[in-house]
Amino acid sequence: MVAVQLGPICGGIGGEIGDSVSRRCISQQKQGIGAGSMSLRRDPRTEPREKDDGFGLGDRCYPQLLDTSLDGELKSFLIDEDELHTYDDLTKVNPVTPSTVLKCLQARYSVKVFYTHAGCTLVALNPFQPVPHLYSPEVMKEYHCARQPQEFKPHIFVVAEEAYRNIQGQVEPVDQSLVVSGESGAGKTWTTRCLMKYYSTIAASSSQKCQNMIERIEKRVLDSNPIMEAFGNACTSRNNNSSRFGKYIQLQLNTSHLLVGASVQTYLLEKTRIVKQGADERNFHIFYQMMKGATEEQRKEWKIPRDQHFTWLPNADRTLEEDCFQDTVAAMGHMGIATETQGQIFQMLAGLLNLGNVTFCPSADESQPCDLQEEAAGFLRAAASLLHVSAEQLESCLKLRVLQAGKQSVLKPCSREECGIRRDCLAKLIYARVFDWLVAFINKSMCASSSSWCNFIGLLDVYGFECFVLNNLEQLCINYANEKLQQHFVAHYLKAQQEEYVSEGLVWSFVQYQDNQSCLHLLEGSPNGIFSLLNEECRLNRGADAQQFRTRLQRELSGNACMSWDTFSKQPHFTVSHYAGRVSYQIEGMVEKNRDPVPPELIHMLQGSQDSLLQSLFADGNADDSSGRRHTKVVTVVSKFKNSLESLMKILHSTTPHYTRCIKPNPECRPLTFKKEEVILQLEACGIVETINISAAGFPIRIPHLCFLKRYGLIANSRISWQSVEESEPEAGSDTVAHAVVAVLNEVLRCHSLEPLRYPGTRTHGSLVHCGETKAFLTHFMLELLEEHRGRARSQRASVIQCCWRRYCRRKRAAQACAAARIQAAVRSWLVRKEVLRWCRAATIIQRQWQGWRARMEALAETELDDVTDTEKTSWGCTGLSLQLSTHQEPVILWAWPVGLALASAPTVTVAMTVTNIQKMVSLFACLKLSFPSLSYKVETNQFEQGVASIRAQPQESIRLHLQRSPLPYSDTHPDKRGVTGFNQILLEKT
Repeated sequence: MVAVQLGPICGGIGGEIGDSVSRRCISQQKQGIGAGSMSLRRDPRTEPREKDDGFGLGDRCYPQLLDTSLDGELKSFLIDEDELHTYDDLTKVNPVTPSTVLKCLQARYSVKVFYTHAGCTLVALNPFQPVPHLYSPEVMKEYHCARQPQEFKPHIFVVAEEAYRNIQGQVEPVDQSLVVSGESGAGKTWTTRCLMKYYSTIAASSSQKCQNMIERIEKRVLDSNPIMEAFGNACTSRNNNSSRFGKYIQLQLNTSHLLVGASVQTYLLEKTRIVKQGADERNFHIFYQMMKGATEEQRKEWKIPRDQHFTWLPNADRTLEEDCFQDTVAAMGHMGIATETQGQIFQMLAGLLNLGNVTFCPSADESQPCDLQEEAAGFLRAAASLLHVSAEQLESCLKLRVLQAGKQSVLKPCSREECGIRRDCLAKLIYARVFDWLVAFINKSMCASSSSWCNFIGLLDVYGFECFVLNNLEQLCINYANEKLQQHFVAHYLKAQQEEYVSEGLVWSFVQYQDNQSCLHLLEGSPNGIFSLLNEECRLNRGADAQQFRTRLQRELSGNACMSWDTFSKQPHFTVSHYAGRVSYQIEGMVEKNRDPVPPELIHMLQGSQDSLLQSLFADGNADDSSGRRHTKVVTVVSKFKNSLESLMKILHSTTPHYTRCIKPNPECRPLTFKKEEVILQLEACGIVETINISAAGFPIRIPHLCFLKRYGLIANSRISWQSVEESEPEAGSDTVAHAVVAVLNEVLRCHSLEPLRYPGTRTHGSLVHCGETKAFLTHFMLELLEEHRGRARSQRASVIQCCWRRYCRRKRAAQACAAARIQAAVRSWLVRKEVLRWCRAATIIQRQWQGWRARMEALAETELDDVTDTEKTSWGCTGLSLQLSTHQEPVILWAWPVGLALASAPTVTVAMTVTNIQKMVSLFACLKLSFPSLSYKVETNQFEQGVASIRAQPQESIRLHLQRSPLPYSDTHPDKRGVTGFNQILLEKT
């Protein structure tokens, strides 16, 4: 796990880009703690000594580590004990020994500091008490918004943020895995819960459009926890909330790195806990939640009276924090499980509790089925009613088994032990199917489509290493899973890193570590591994014989150093030396548990249930018939678990891992109690000391040359860009590329007055950096310097780009302004020309009309003055008016404007007028200066008074008066400001 600020560039298995180790070695690198500053060999005096307890439960003793006086170097380290709690990274401890590491952890635990960095891992000590301020939303925001979270105090949120920033940096491999390991009760489940809360908080969208969907996904991701814990966790002798199954949670992120969905993969549910619990242990939490949280109406419906004792519900009087039924019901509702479906599930669970009280007594006649005990009949009927099956059919399936004899089936009575086995098998089968249905429903409810997400962050929470008084197949599988995870850590970090240092030409002294490959070969080896022999025993069509299987194990595996037996033990068993200690496993019942037979008549009965949910759970029940009496291939429990574990390991190998080691300070789970003997065993088992040695002495960051040039080549203005390198496809370790890498590194070293590197060839390295054959090995301090110079180079180039861009934008705006001015000028000139042309046309029309009118006036004046009588064809554009003169027989038409002149010299006449409207009549009267009411009148004009007459003879033809307005818009505009001229000036001057 490597978390790097400013876009992480490290991560990958086998050194793709490097391990994800946070900046935990900065201080000691600055202080000069390098590869040769300490002895990397373990002191033989600190090696554990193992002793057998006679039964096979081994333990390790460290008397010299814990009780004896230490040498001078260790004493000098322990002089300053008051300052030990300030060591937030165990790589600062010098010398690194189990005692110094233990003392530092104890000092930090005493001041309530529970997280400490240890190289590439985070060590988490369980406080066994609530610490709410340590996981508040404010703390989450502080770590998420920090520019460099590694500079903050060690916290699980630092690991979470490093993984999230690796996703944002798109460093190969992009997908991340957070592996949380430790013993049972060390706090793995709580740590996983905190990680889920952190990601559901920080990976939310700020836009209102996506907020509702993100809140829904966040709510469902968080609500999946109480459901899974209620149905999959139980109280054991080592932990009140122990996970009895393994789970790998994938938090799915889209291209914007927002949480869009999640999925859960489960591994090996401990079904036997339904029917068998150890001393001081309990069944799964959900049964106790129902008993303590159900209402009286629900109790009556589920047939679980308050004072009823159930065999499969031991220690019911104990009250735990996890016994909260309402929280589980609310989470199921938020997840989308209907109320009716919830009722069906709880009815099934209540039926299993009643089924556990069904007991049998042997019959007097062996040929007859066993009898039910006195109180068992009522529990049988209650179980049948809750499972919605016939009570007679349920009793028959428990008492009788069906044997196939050719095409015929024969019923054979079962013994008392066989009846109990069939009852237990029925309970385990139903509960396992309900659990699988819940997991499938949760995945369907919150899993996003494959097209909507591109990366994921995986959270692995598996059962811790277990060693009880009696251990069987479940503990063997659980410890096998822990062995695989330990091997993944060893292969990924302890072994792969050191081998890579040597292959890259780094002078390196190997750190000794505990390799568990021999133990894994003992468990999963073929054809002589324990699992292979166990599966082969299950395939044989014979009854399980523990003593016979033990003999075969001794014969096949006697040469393996990790395998041992207690020859004086009365019960058949074998002892395996795991990486965390020796565990003795009972052979009795192991073969039957591995075979896990399911009688077909039980499946047929459940398929005929009247409960729709229970019937759907066994719709494909025939595929699970593994009774072993048929010739079909038997799929054992070990085979299923091994296959699922292999698929999990493939996922882990394809992602960037981040390790968190949870430590249990004391076996009694007492708050703030630190027992050195308990902690030292766990530190030794998980290889913390070796991890610290490698992290402190080595180079935690490894970057391939091409990736290095791609990110940091701009520092030295290297002419070899990563694009050109990829196009020419040179070998990754070519001298050209290596010289370019050294040039970049030397550019940074010279700026800080540090000794530059020599060019490749000698393969020597300094205390901060080493240029290998194909990769550059860096410390975190060197990485900081590179990132600082890269930031400066990018800022400088960004300034150049901004200048060029601004210059381009200004030139573009200037060109656009010039073009707009030209377009505006052209448009304006066109509009002006158009307007001028319109004015010219209007002026031409006015001139033409004026000239015509003027010519007509002159012609009329000439005609009037020259006594021209022919005015028939002259039209002056006025409306005509007919007058009846007494001197003429026919009406005379007068023109409107010269009518006064025409009648000026006429004698007194009687006028008969024909007028079409009042306006024309009034105009005529005004023109003739007549009195409107008068019927007889005399017309006299000013011209006549002055002695001027323009018409010397009476008109002989019609005179037309045109009173309508001319249509020309400029007809009222007179071009001459001097006033009236021409005819009017001559004749109407005084009018």
